[in-house]
Amino acid sequence: MKVLVSFPGLHRVHRGAEVALEAIGDGLARRDHDVVVHGSGPIRHDRAYRYRRTPVIDRERLSGLPSLPLLREPSSYESLGFNLAALARLRTGRFDATITGGFPWDNLFLRRPARGGRPPHVFVTENGDWPALLDEGDARLFSCDALVCTNPLYLERNRERWNCELIPNGVDVDRFSPGDPDRDRLGLPRDRPLVLIVSALIPSKRVEDGIRAVAALDDAALVVAGVGPLEAEVERLGAELLGPDRFQRRSFAHDDMPALYRSADLLLHLTHVESFGNVYVEAMATGLPVVAHRSVVTEWILPELDGLVDTDDRTALVAALDDHLRAGRDAGAAGRVAAARERFAWSVVAARYEELLERVVG
Repeated sequence: MKVLVSFPGLHRVHRGAEVALEAIGDGLARRDHDVVVHGSGPIRHDRAYRYRRTPVIDRERLSGLPSLPLLREPSSYESLGFNLAALARLRTGRFDATITGGFPWDNLFLRRPARGGRPPHVFVTENGDWPALLDEGDARLFSCDALVCTNPLYLERNRERWNCELIPNGVDVDRFSPGDPDRDRLGLPRDRPLVLIVSALIPSKRVEDGIRAVAALDDAALVVAGVGPLEAEVERLGAELLGPDRFQRRSFAHDDMPALYRSADLLLHLTHVESFGNVYVEAMATGLPVVAHRSVVTEWILPELDGLVDTDDRTALVAALDDHLRAGRDAGAAGRVAAARERFAWSVVAARYEELLERVVG
């Protein structure tokens, strides 16, 4: 099959949606499909697909523009410019199927009439299922031939309306694998248990609640790996409750993330609900235990040996952290690694996409 995967941030940023869509394209190409990935960043030579680049004005430079229908935030302006620039260069009618996770402009661009016929379109709910779920405002323009639901909650509430398939995101099990810690090189605390939060610093991630929970432990240190609008608040609270010996807020290079997981004793992630949560499977693949909020999504992703609790209950959350730190990261590690490889390796996920595309294309 000839497959087009298109999304503005591909090859330019390492957010969850971009990582997933690039891996899907690469996995399909390694299964002998003719895949073109269309993004705005530089070419990468470690991928099996063909790459087409369309430069884009970064959303950070578009933050002062007005909020309008279909252009409600800077990312929408970024996506509109990206797709308009590609109109004359990328003919969708040449493909057997198209894939994106962006709405409105990425979805509308790939669904437009095309010479040779409009190919079937697969929409992946990387950034939520709201375009498929809602029937008002901008969402009235949404359509697709198959909806990939990245968690069972999305599947349950969309299956009556759309042709849905439940397919998780994956993890590169060659990069994210068990190994020795590397705290000295990464500049991490050496002499105490280490709790890790990998998260954007936005309200829904509840990083400040994580700081308060770790502060209730006797000796554990906390490293927050992430950036975002709450950086100042997170750093102030960490300094106040934990101090410099027990708290760091850092940005880590993409290539250092596997070593970061290997160097921690526990991953803490407090989001109530999200589309998937790549951090869960990255931690699993390295054998790292996870404490997270109990939800339909986390119960589906995480093995029973991890710590799912009502994280709104501070006492229960602190107890779960303490129990897992006392047990040590090696307790249950083999089971986590095996589950990650069996369910979430990108080769496994790509095979699921191949099966879906074969049904959709016919």
